[in-house]
Order: sequence, then structure tokens, then C-alpha cells
Amino acid sequence: MNAARMNAPIATGLRAGFAPLTLLTDFWQPKPLHYIDRYLLLAVLALVSVGLLMIMSASISYADHKYGDAFFFTKRHLVYLLIGSSAALVVLQIPMRWWYEHAGLIVMAGVLALALVLIPGVGHSVNGSRRWFKLGMFTLQVSELVKVCMIFFVAAYLQRHQLRLQDSWHSFAIPLGVLGVYAFLLLLEPDFGSTVVLAATVLAMLFLGGVRLWQFLSLMAVGIAGVVALAFTSEYRFRRLVTFLDPWAQQFGDGYQLTQSLIAFGRGEWFGVGLGNSVQKLFYLPEAHTDFVFAILAEEFGLVGVLVVMALFALMITRILIIARKAVQRQDWFSAYVVFGIGILLAGQVFINIGVTSGLLPTKGLTLPFISYGGSSLLVCAAMIALVMRVGIEMDDMAALAKRTGKAKSRASK
Repeated sequence: MNAARMNAPIATGLRAGFAPLTLLTDFWQPKPLHYIDRYLLLAVLALVSVGLLMIMSASISYADHKYGDAFFFTKRHLVYLLIGSSAALVVLQIPMRWWYEHAGLIVMAGVLALALVLIPGVGHSVNGSRRWFKLGMFTLQVSELVKVCMIFFVAAYLQRHQLRLQDSWHSFAIPLGVLGVYAFLLLLEPDFGSTVVLAATVLAMLFLGGVRLWQFLSLMAVGIAGVVALAFTSEYRFRRLVTFLDPWAQQFGDGYQLTQSLIAFGRGEWFGVGLGNSVQKLFYLPEAHTDFVFAILAEEFGLVGVLVVMALFALMITRILIIARKAVQRQDWFSAYVVFGIGILLAGQVFINIGVTSGLLPTKGLTLPFISYGGSSLLVCAAMIALVMRVGIEMDDMAALAKRTGKAKSRASK
């Protein structure tokens, strides 16, 4: 007993000395990569390959004309791929528990970033929109990052308050209040497309978290009314809506981009005109390598190419939802909600981008994940896929541990 008392200060000192190391191990926990979902990885790698090919094809004429280097955007995209891959490898090593414990700080960091980007001289403005931080040769789009911040916050909130969502409006109102702050700041940029995608993702997560159906439908009605009000109170958005209803009436005005995209779809027919043979990318479709790159893909690879890419997206989303289901079965609710949120967010962006380029939806500036040119989008998408893979690894670890425990108990009982 006396020896224990004498050694107590030593033990306390050792714990204090190793505290930074403990903090580091909580943040950084490498896992064996053989647990990674191979189908998800293959789908993402295929989409990344298609994206690199299409960015090279769609931007070659524009890059040569503007910068005197036909592969200017291709080279930059390769750098973005390298940065995104490095970020994904880092995220893959961080345990989900760390994100859960710091969700509050993460959501506040998102609010701070949205506020800072609106300050002249701090935020970088392009075509009247102030959405970027200028980082040397590169720019970082804040709205891409804050989507993930909001997913972390809502997932952590649902983990803590899931049972109270149905009993009290107060519990239901808190995540909506945070969403309102994010939406307000995004609309000031303005970034209407990201606002809609983020709001839809949060509402879907709340519905999965157990919000009553009548509450959800009421909120949906309010949200739709808000979107309609925003569209009709802004002359720019109203013109886009009118143009969407009949783009050919203003094919050389507000409907120019959409009509050129539709022409690209029409020229593609069944099998396309062939890689590199697109006509619409020759200064007809403005900056075709960005939000409307899917139209060039449709022109060069036709309906067959479109269906192949959509099948790859369907495979990616399906595998994400399968991993989310594993987390639900293990009752790891935070991980489940994060993965569900990522799946909903990616599916929403894919649907909106393809809908816009094909004339199904009004024109909105949203990138097509892993296909469109854009460093911020590629970086965040890579990090989100790494988060999903990390959840899959942790769920497989839990399953393997449960299996070993079950075998040990079985041997002990014998």
C-alpha cells in the first residue's frame, strides 16, 4: 500500500508527460487498408479517370486560346488530384470518434469561414460572387467545405438528441437554426445552388433521425415556398426560371448555355461523335470543362457513355448506403448519419448537375462530383469518400472483434 502511494506521483507525472502523445493517438489511428470497400474504391477511381479524360478533352481548345497551353487545366487538375488523394489518406487515418467530439468546433469554423469570405479583401470575387479564398495560385471555395461541417454537426446532434426530436419542437429547431445561419451566409455570397443542396441534405438527415412525418412535410412546404420566393424576388433567378421553361425563345440570350448543352446531347445520339471530336467545346459552350462537362461527355460518348457514367454514380451511392446500413446495424449512429448525409449530398449534386445539363432543371452552378473541373469540389469529394471508407473499416473491425469474442466464449463454455 505504501509503495503504491509512493508510486502515485510518478504515475501521475507519466500520464501528464504522455498527454500530448495520447491526444495524437486519439486523432491519428491508422487502419489496415485491406478492409476498404473495393467496389466503392473502383467506382470512384473509374469516375476520377473519366473526369480527367473529359477535362482534358473539354478544355483543350479553351486553354490553348486563353493561356497558350492546351493542357493548362489538365495539369492543374492533376495537381488537385494529388492534393485530394493526400487529403483522403489523412482523413482515412482519423477515427470517427474524433469528428464526433469536435463537431461543435467544426460547425463554428464553418460559420467563421462563411463570414470571412464575405469581407472585401479577404474573400475572392468572381463574376459578382464572393465565394473563394485566394491561396497563392489556387482558390478554395468555402461552400464546398461547409457542407461537410454541417453534416458533422447534424450527425452529432442526432446522436445526442435523437429520442427527443419527436417530443419537442425545441430539439427540432436547433439544427434548423444552425442551417438558417449557414443558408443566410451562403445566399449573401450568393450561392443559391449550394444552399438548396445543403438544406435538402439536412432535412433528409433529420427525417432519417426520426422527425415526425407531419413536421417533415410542414418543413418541406416552408422550404419549397422559400425557394419559390427567392426565385421570384430576384430578377436574375427569375430570368433563369423563365429561360428554363423555354430556352429556345432566348437561345442567343439567357438561354444560350442551356441550348448549347442540349445541342451537345442531340449530337451525341447513341454512341457519340468520338473522344475529342466535340464541336460544342469549340467556344460554343462557355467553359465546358466546369459545370457543363457532362454535356461534352454526352456529345462525345453518346447515350451509352451517359448510361455508363450514371451506372458508376449509382454504384458509388449504393456502396455508400450499404456502409451506412452496417453502421446502423452496429448502432454507431453518428457514423451512420455522417455516411447517410454524404450519400444524400453526393446523390443530390449528381442529380442536379445532370438535370441542369439535360434541361430537366433550371440552370444552377453545381459541379459534377469527380467529373467537373474544380479543385475545391475534388478535394472535398475525396475527403468525403475517405470518411465513408473509414466508417466501413471501423465497422469491419467491430464485426471481426465480435466474431473473435464469440469464438472465445464458445471455447470457454466447452
